[in-house]
Amino acid sequence: MSNKNKGPAKKSLVGWIFEFAGQKKRQYLTSVFFAILSVACCIAPYLMIARIVRQLMEGVRDWKLFLAESTVVALFWLGNVLFHAISTGLSHIATFNLLGNIRKRMCDKLTRLPLGTVLDMPSGSLKNIMVERIDSMETTLAHIVPEYTSNILLSLVLIVYLFVVDWRLALACLGVLPIGVIAMSFMFKDAAARFKFALDKTKVLNDTAVEYINGIEVIKAFGKSKASYERFVIAAKEGSDCYVEWMRDCIWPHAVATVVTPSLLLSLLPIGGFMFLRGNVAPSTFVTVIILAVCAIQPFLIAFSYHDDIAKAGAIFDEVGSVMSLKDLDRPASDAKKPLDNSIVLKDVHFSYHKVGEVSPCASSKDSATPSAGDTPATPPEILHGISMTLPQGSYTAFVGPSGSGKSTIARLIASLWDADSGSIEIGGVNIKDLSLKEYNSRVAYVSQDNFLFDMSIRENIRLGREGATDADVEEVARQSGCYDFIMSLEKGFDTLVGGSGTHLSGGERQRIAIARAMMKDAPIVILDEATAYTDPENEAIIQKSVAKLVAGKTLIVIAHRLSTVKDADKIYVIKDGVIDSCGSHEELLAKNGLYTNMWNAHIGSRDE
Repeated sequence: MSNKNKGPAKKSLVGWIFEFAGQKKRQYLTSVFFAILSVACCIAPYLMIARIVRQLMEGVRDWKLFLAESTVVALFWLGNVLFHAISTGLSHIATFNLLGNIRKRMCDKLTRLPLGTVLDMPSGSLKNIMVERIDSMETTLAHIVPEYTSNILLSLVLIVYLFVVDWRLALACLGVLPIGVIAMSFMFKDAAARFKFALDKTKVLNDTAVEYINGIEVIKAFGKSKASYERFVIAAKEGSDCYVEWMRDCIWPHAVATVVTPSLLLSLLPIGGFMFLRGNVAPSTFVTVIILAVCAIQPFLIAFSYHDDIAKAGAIFDEVGSVMSLKDLDRPASDAKKPLDNSIVLKDVHFSYHKVGEVSPCASSKDSATPSAGDTPATPPEILHGISMTLPQGSYTAFVGPSGSGKSTIARLIASLWDADSGSIEIGGVNIKDLSLKEYNSRVAYVSQDNFLFDMSIRENIRLGREGATDADVEEVARQSGCYDFIMSLEKGFDTLVGGSGTHLSGGERQRIAIARAMMKDAPIVILDEATAYTDPENEAIIQKSVAKLVAGKTLIVIAHRLSTVKDADKIYVIKDGVIDSCGSHEELLAKNGLYTNMWNAHIGSRDE
């Protein structure tokens, strides 16, 4: 069965909660139950006090009875504290599990998306959603589910009870509510749109901050700190202004709603007093309604205080849903048939850059011209125009061509990092879209010039190539890849932490670790995208030797700008403007005296200089 996208549609907050709560749904329901008991124990003393007042007004003077009833009030208070603690504890456990599930699901989703889709997302925005925004929902979700539900329910129960006691006085209590409701309607007008606008401005601020920090070296080197910092200041001001303007528009409706809504006695006392003086209501009933009116509105106000948090949580869940609904790579969960060998065939492959979420989205690559943000045309330009080629098993194939020709794009399509718009790519006679990602990934090792190292030890970075590899396996691969000596020269050897993205190592050292990791994988198809781009001439020979061991007997694809590194390839494809300009061996291409010859002469001339 194919990998279907189960992107969440528009849901209520409760729908989102149960979408991600997993096995903790029961704990949420249990926390609601105990929250109802807690609020009931909070309201019950008011009812007991109303009972005591009625007894006093009726002339009862039994102090033992009053002592017993006061003891019941104290027990209800203890019950309120106990049940609230249980409810809050259960809801927090469920909430932490829910937030963990959201992050796990999002991380898993990113592994199933085309590479271009992920790279098209600004890292600041993505990090902000997965860390700060999701984390900001903890307090809201831990309290909303039990307390909002229980307070609304019990507030309605008390209002119904008021009508049972005396429907005329109950209507008198609700006389001020229309004013509060009108004020609230002004306060919550366009709340969802305003909060989304605020989130968008916060995204811009995060992205600008990340760009400023990442580019600080260039900013300092070229003296552009003023202009770059000014962009950050503008983003920060716009980020704060949207919240300030929102609060300014809401301050008066909020003041009216919070002052008038709780004041049920404003209408109850004059109307009820008039009815009492006319003899239309008993004194005990009037006092009882007054006490119930005081306690009936409190649960409603508590629930009302969560309304803003509910809107924010809903907007954050919508952001999560927008990521979860992006189109996955179209791959089956299991393989209908296995490839016969490790040959590669491309048939009439077309490919275009798309916006995030569209078919075959793609980010910028080293050799492809990507439309700039905000300048993307409605119909994205096609980058590859009917590419067809056959790479036999065990062959050595090179892609060369001018920058922006589409070399790396072809390699990354073969590596299944993106999906072609049309045409097919086959491994051993099987379309790669009919192979599971697990099966395909076991067959392909991809080494680019921008290989990423995780912030952990060198040993663990190499071990990522094969799960379960022993320390001896790691060290042997390091010897074969020619990086054992430089690793052992480090203070902690294989246990040296490489830093974020491998920043504690030089570019050449990171590249050698990446090649060692690819050797550990031992995949039958190897794709090298400028594998020696960051190496000096002294280390290039070492890497070339390690690459030779890595690719022995395998199907090899190399993307290169330095033509001298691929002149021994079985076949060289010259790519120009997204089409195959020519192909053949080094000698055959030179004999054609075409684009390859010009590139070779330019390369030799540059090298000689």
